[in-house]
Amino acid sequence: MATSVLTSKGQVTIPASVRAALGVGTGDRIEFVEAENGQFAIMTATKSIRGLKGLIQAEGPVSIEEMNTAIAARGAAAR
Repeated sequence: MATSVLTSKGQVTIPASVRAALGVGTGDRIEFVEAENGQFAIMTATKSIRGLKGLIQAEGPVSIEEMNTAIAARGAAAR
């Protein structure tokens, strides 16, 4: 089990084994997600750009006019 010490500024150093398991490094963001009974899960908040591949299914090219129409319709619906 990996452990760490809380500093007077509320900071902790995440042990190397935990960083490796999470796949995080310098500059990456992590989230502390509250679970239950006062427990928290540590999760990576940064995703690789490669992880976004296939997230949006393209239907083909869209004209500027079609984009403007969609934006206007969405804006009107939000009011």
